[in-house]
Amino acid sequence: MSATALPAPLVFSGKAQTLETLGPLVKTAVVLPQRRFAAKDWERNRVAILGELVVWAGRMTMVVRSSAALEDRDGESLAGRFASVVGVTADDLGGAIDRVVASFGGALEAGDAFFVQPMIDASISGVVFTRDPNTGAPYLVMNYEEEGDTTAVTGGGAAALKTFVYWKGGNAPCPAPLDQVAALCLELEELFSSDSLDVEFAFDRDGVLHLFQVRPLSVGALGRIDIDAHRPLLEAISERIVRADGPHPYLRGQRTLYGVMPDWNPAEIIGVRPKPLALSLYRDLVTDSVWAYQRHNYGYRNLRSFPLLLSFHGLPYVDVRVSFNSFIPADIPDPLADRLVDCYVDRLAEMPTLHDKIEFEIVQSCYTFDLQHRLRRFKSRGFSDADLERLSASLRTLTNRILHRETGLWRKDASKIRTLRERQSTVRDTDMDPVARIYWMIEDCKRYGTLPFAGLARAGFIAVQMLRSLIATGALEDSQYETFMSSLETISRRMTRDLGKLDRDAFLAEYGHLRPGTYDILCQRYDENPERYVGSATRRADGEDDLRDSFGLSVPQMRRIDDVLREHELETDVVGLFDFIKTGIEEREYAKFVFTRSLSDVLSLLAELGAAHGFDREDMSYFDAASIKDFYTETGDLAAQIGFSIERGRANYAQTRRINLPPLIRSPDDVWAFEMPPNDPNFITQGLAEAAVRSPDDDPGSLIGAIVVAPSADPGFDWLFAKGIAGLVTAYGGINSHMAIRAGELNLPAAIGVGESFYRRCRNAERLRLDCAVRRIEILP
Repeated sequence: MSATALPAPLVFSGKAQTLETLGPLVKTAVVLPQRRFAAKDWERNRVAILGELVVWAGRMTMVVRSSAALEDRDGESLAGRFASVVGVTADDLGGAIDRVVASFGGALEAGDAFFVQPMIDASISGVVFTRDPNTGAPYLVMNYEEEGDTTAVTGGGAAALKTFVYWKGGNAPCPAPLDQVAALCLELEELFSSDSLDVEFAFDRDGVLHLFQVRPLSVGALGRIDIDAHRPLLEAISERIVRADGPHPYLRGQRTLYGVMPDWNPAEIIGVRPKPLALSLYRDLVTDSVWAYQRHNYGYRNLRSFPLLLSFHGLPYVDVRVSFNSFIPADIPDPLADRLVDCYVDRLAEMPTLHDKIEFEIVQSCYTFDLQHRLRRFKSRGFSDADLERLSASLRTLTNRILHRETGLWRKDASKIRTLRERQSTVRDTDMDPVARIYWMIEDCKRYGTLPFAGLARAGFIAVQMLRSLIATGALEDSQYETFMSSLETISRRMTRDLGKLDRDAFLAEYGHLRPGTYDILCQRYDENPERYVGSATRRADGEDDLRDSFGLSVPQMRRIDDVLREHELETDVVGLFDFIKTGIEEREYAKFVFTRSLSDVLSLLAELGAAHGFDREDMSYFDAASIKDFYTETGDLAAQIGFSIERGRANYAQTRRINLPPLIRSPDDVWAFEMPPNDPNFITQGLAEAAVRSPDDDPGSLIGAIVVAPSADPGFDWLFAKGIAGLVTAYGGINSHMAIRAGELNLPAAIGVGESFYRRCRNAERLRLDCAVRRIEILP
């Protein structure tokens, strides 16, 4: 008895023809009826075609769609190239067809056609890729909206798009009604014998799923990876999360979350998929131990044995419970600390959009003038007045220690930063072998750079919190915040001024170590590509300088703030407070500038070390910086050891690129299926900008008057501000980040931390309208 022959896979034959073929075959969705005509026939038989369509359509509303000969081919879909017209009635049918046919361009090809279908009343519409197009990994990536606009996703104009990512191996349930979309994708993959499809769909008001389009999906340069090869990567992450959940003897709180932004902002500083060298340097310089050591010094709980950052196959995630423990004052008793950490974790789990605003919206880490108001919400979570008074008193004591005009720890940290500046040239210019120089520059950077910077960053954060709370309590006017910020003398402002006052050699001697991507060896320093970053900087005429706003307090304001300080038992006066706020913000930015010189020199020396043994910068980006200590303390074949580290890093990074995770992981199930949370951007200034979209990688001349859209922006991107940009949008970053501070100084409209999904839409837009006063970003045609 012969085996039953399997049906041959379907073949793509143009949008309309493919849908017509699928109509009787698809069981999991409805394919709408259609009338299809060759575009050339429209030119010859316009009246007859219109008559036929009017009879067919009756009074229904229609959609006129393209089915061009060049569309939906393997390797080139030409998505969005040709027109579709929705909401068409019989009266305007001819004009709609004219628009679609005109979108084909000049000479029509034999396969160019248009087709007409009924217009449904949609409740949800979207597009799903049956494989991640960037990584080739086996995910369903669903973009959809719930406002009934069937062109929103494909047209890119909707503000309320959602993204749901679902691993196709089925280790977690797909929520309704998207489970129907997943079932449709599985059926289409079987019909076409292809697991890389681009599918357009919609649900009508009765919950019926409709298939609008299916075409081949081009997978990126990484190629596809099958489910069986991908599963172990996600299983290892999921199992790690399960093992770490629950109580820990040396941590307060019952559970944890993991995020890319809650503390020390790894997504902003090194990116969500950093190369191994960048990740290993960031961990060594900051998140392995330095962060906890300095936070403990400032009066918080001792977390010195806990790394802040975990690597999920190379994706950096902050252990949120560890972070939240580190914001509890050291004198808070364990039972209250347990309840506080649990409260903080629960609130973040409930409101994941706050993952980049934890110290403003979730954690109480310092005393502020509006603290009592901020503590009110804790009453509904079971905290007593005595609990809150204990927390308030501890935060007051801790903040007074930091604020103190003579003994404040931040003053010692500021002096350590200046020690690092003195030591930088000593090590860099010595005759020690390259490995020894790299080792000691890293050690100096930790001891005299990132360690005091961590303290100054804490002081800078408290400074901003103090300033904002003065406004919240009415002691300062809203407008005075922006005036104060623009009056600061930060290193970024000085750099902008020096760019116009110094000749290029002098400018590069001071600022040449900066590079976009502070931890990225592949990013050129300013002094490695001065034409791009600096241009032909020339000295301006004497007397020309930047015009800064002048900040001042009236006598009644000074008296009122002094009264407020006494009322809150803060041990300083109004002059001391504003000296702390001003110096705290300025010193934080200066400390970052200084320690990044050491880091940049380390990267340059690593590039030289690699080149001496036959490895280029791309190779060295996969190198593990932790190996330097081994090279310094052990003997061996250096070239072979470097090569081994690079090959291991390259193999690990190949896995990193295949993994898709949410910015906040709340449970092991999030490893397998998750919705990308919409971010609440941090809008800077009250300004408005409407301009063309540009990337930092574009020609510098094209940035003038443009809105620059970047994944993140650290101090190495300060060169952008000298290009006359109109506005700035970043995927990652907080209200207290470098770029937020810098935009505030310059009164530049900015949206910092819009989230990865919306960032992609902004990056692909032609023009944006950035209205910070109303907190809105609009994508313009």
